Amino acid sequence: MKPGGTTIEATSPAMPHYVAIIEDAGPDDAVSLWFPDLPGCISGGDDVDEALENAPEALAFYAQELTEDGRELPPPRTLEELEADPAFAEDLGKHTAVLIEWPPPSEGTE
Repeated sequence: MKPGGTTIEATSPAMPHYVAIIEDAGPDDAVSLWFPDLPGCISGGDDVDEALENAPEALAFYAQELTEDGRELPPPRTLEELEADPAFAEDLGKHTAVLIEWPPPSEGTE
């Protein structure tokens, strides 16, 4: 754990994942979750659990939009790579970072 921020691994380490940042505004406000590698891809909920539950769906919608535009999801960066990026280092230090599997386990191979 690093000072000021927390990292939670909610995935299998062998699965590809995207780093998401959880911004918890307080007990009376909704929780937002966003992906540094996926501009505009956000999730939310009434609490952290709901925001995490909604995150794979947000990723799926984002991936679908990219596919419809003839593009692919960018490869995910590691937490260490994002911590070294000045654009995200401060957010990672102030908020909780989580790892979200992609594709979600329910969409795995048949």
